[in-house]
Amino acid sequence: MPKRLLDILFSSLVLLLFLIWMAPFVALIIVLTTGEQPFYKQLRMGRNGKPFQIYKFRSMKGVPPVNDPLLSIEETQRITKFGKFLRKYRIDEFPQFFNVLKGQMSIVGPRPERAHFLNLIISHIPRYKELQKLRPGITSLGQIRYGYADSLEQMKLRARYDLVYLDNLSLWTDIKIIFYTLIVVVKGKGK
Repeated sequence: MPKRLLDILFSSLVLLLFLIWMAPFVALIIVLTTGEQPFYKQLRMGRNGKPFQIYKFRSMKGVPPVNDPLLSIEETQRITKFGKFLRKYRIDEFPQFFNVLKGQMSIVGPRPERAHFLNLIISHIPRYKELQKLRPGITSLGQIRYGYADSLEQMKLRARYDLVYLDNLSLWTDIKIIFYTLIVVVKGKGK
């Protein structure tokens, strides 16, 4: 089965089984607890360096600075109580299945970074640029083996896992990463 077909089938299944009933509840709780729009969009770098808007459920209050990209550790004071729950179970990432259906992302692939951080990683690990040939993923080997990165040093460590993924591209590798991601989600190991 080609990767794109797996992406479409898996995303459609998630949307039909989960998002169709979950999204209204999550959105309502976000609106009631923050008074803000339930969905959040951010510009990320996609395949071949093409920028796209990534979708997420809002987990923070307020608007981040536009010209001063911050890492998640610098933003922790903005995370809401419900946002912590969404992140723990990676529910905040579910709207990205729409990005997959649009062809901007894949289920499995390297983490889509903001241009500022992508350029920083490439300046330290030039081979990381090779990952731009792939669609970025909702999940990645770096995400399940390392998790979220709170500093450039951590981003570089996570990037090495994504390079291992690049060297081992296969449908079987993707299936294993999806399986391990499901374990992370069920156990609530997000942050």
